[in-house]
Amino acid sequence: MALHLGDTAPDFTAPSTIGDLSFHDWAGDSWVVLFSHPADFTPVCTTELGRVGQLQNEWDARGVKPIALSVDSAEDHHAWRPQIEAFGSTTVTYPIIADQDKAVAELYDMIHPGEGDTSSVRSVFIIDPAKKIRLTLTYPKSIGRNFDEILRVVDALQTTDRAAVSTPVDWRQGEKIIVPPTVSTEDARERFDDVEEHLPYLRTARVRAGS
Repeated sequence: MALHLGDTAPDFTAPSTIGDLSFHDWAGDSWVVLFSHPADFTPVCTTELGRVGQLQNEWDARGVKPIALSVDSAEDHHAWRPQIEAFGSTTVTYPIIADQDKAVAELYDMIHPGEGDTSSVRSVFIIDPAKKIRLTLTYPKSIGRNFDEILRVVDALQTTDRAAVSTPVDWRQGEKIIVPPTVSTEDARERFDDVEEHLPYLRTARVRAGS
């Protein structure tokens, strides 16, 4: 089943490193970054899961719960975790789903048959507190992900939700946003700071603190 932006993230129950996990109940009212990896005890995946652990304070600051998945067992996940932590000089406190029957991977379309096996590829789903899918990314198995970019997207999504704006290319937290075309420049100056008109359809501004 192909999932699209705005769809409700499918619920599931699966074993994990924190025991049997009911996804929607576990997510609660938090943002979630669900990411799959092909296999335990593999080099690229070890670097990725370590990086997610290193960023735990960043996830917490944004109200985000990361959760990983592969088609290996929970026992393998537990055995692998000390190696991830040693390599990344971090701790892995987020859960890792054990999807041995590939039920979740198939539910979220994480299988890439052309890769020659049935392990999950490097998929990412950003899911909001209403359980809606807000972003999807899929990387080939040979390419490690950029989790700083995933954090940047979370910042952008939370800002655009809160302030009803858009963000320009390469935007980062604290930089100017784009004023929606439906908002007049006069109204924009009442709502935002440092409004600048570049083109009739392109105006930038700063979101006020607390907005």
